[in-house]
Amino acid sequence: MSKKEEFKEFAKKHPNLVSLVNSGEVTWQKLYETYDIYGEDENAWKEYLSSKKSDESRAFSFKDLGNLAKGIDVNNIQKHVGTAQKALNLVQEMTSKGLSDLGSGIAGVASGIAAKGPKTPRPINKFFED
Repeated sequence: MSKKEEFKEFAKKHPNLVSLVNSGEVTWQKLYETYDIYGEDENAWKEYLSSKKSDESRAFSFKDLGNLAKGIDVNNIQKHVGTAQKALNLVQEMTSKGLSDLGSGIAGVASGIAAKGPKTPRPINKFFED
């Protein structure tokens, strides 16, 4: 088996190496050079294999999620959802009436204004200052 194939098998046995490369902390070239020089010597791989950053970051994210859930004020969220629901109901009510109801409302207002006008029309030949 070639050195390259041996390194591939070594990398398969230690999936933490893949996460280190994916996070950009180290390159495959650097890992291969270390393997080429030291082989599977534990002292050479201690810094790469002892860091359980991928497992810790996963556990850390679940911990943060728990802390986030503890900090949520359910009453405050319920209040905001209720306000949004009222606004949506108002928009739905306004759009469901249609333009015909809206038009008759405007016509009613206009007729009320016309009814409040002068009782007798002014003569055409009279001016305002006369």
